[in-house]
Amino acid sequence: MFENRALEILIVALVVLLLFGAKRLPDAARSLGKSLRILKAETQALRTDTAAATEPDSSSSSPVLGPVQPALFETASPAAPSHVSEAATVRPAPPL
Repeated sequence: MFENRALEILIVALVVLLLFGAKRLPDAARSLGKSLRILKAETQALRTDTAAATEPDSSSSSPVLGPVQPALFETASPAAPSHVSEAATVRPAPPL
């Protein structure tokens, strides 16, 4: 599996050198390094944010959600405004 590994790396290095050129290759490598550092920092921040959000906070004993207010779950429908007639609120069924 790793018999031709050195040869493959050498071929890839030569192709990259031909594509970028000797003058632009250090700049390209520097930019790639900066991008990888930024990516690593962002993934680390995402992991810490996710871990902080999923682990329970032992300092607070109250639940995250507050108590449910009964007024939010009323089943009665509100009355139509006085300026809207009953016929305007009822839509006929579409024709088949």
